[in-house]
Amino acid sequence: MPRSTKVVVASAAAGALALGVGVGIAGFASADPTTTPSSNPSASAPADPGRGGPGRDGHRGGPGRGVADADLAKQLAEKLGVTEAKVTTALQEIREANRPAKPSTAPSADPSAKPTRPDPAEREAALAKALAEKLGIDEATVTKALDEIKAARQADRAAELKTRLDAAVKAGTLTQAEADAVTKAVEKGVIGGR
Repeated sequence: MPRSTKVVVASAAAGALALGVGVGIAGFASADPTTTPSSNPSASAPADPGRGGPGRDGHRGGPGRGVADADLAKQLAEKLGVTEAKVTTALQEIREANRPAKPSTAPSADPSAKPTRPDPAEREAALAKALAEKLGIDEATVTKALDEIKAARQADRAAELKTRLDAAVKAGTLTQAEADAVTKAVEKGVIGGR
């Protein structure tokens, strides 16, 4: 395989892996719920902790999304000193309140116009504010907890990427320079959702 093809393949793989960063915590405010809360909070414990972002099939709300929701609720509950059930309920209520309206079936004036998404920082701030109100906790405390969870998830994804790139170098699929270039591109936001 030519070197340029390897770079493209590696870049695409790294980009797909890193895309979860953009979806991250901010997506919880407007995401579709896919799990029904259990009366037993431990029944919703994640089978694969630390796997945030889009579902494993690449679609928001797909398989794996419930794991991310349960994981976020558990982590927030621990950091904020409230029950996991209370956080789960608050997240579901926030999602319901912020669910986008169904698109109109009437043709728009500009068929090429794409729907606009709110700025991720604005969504994160809105989520923190809404959670603070629902949980009766200071907004700064909730923001700090969300930021810590987001940073931990980003570190997990970076470590997973490094492991995959190291394996590709060891297998001879990539050179170390190519792996370093992919890492730098992810860190600088060229690939992925940083």
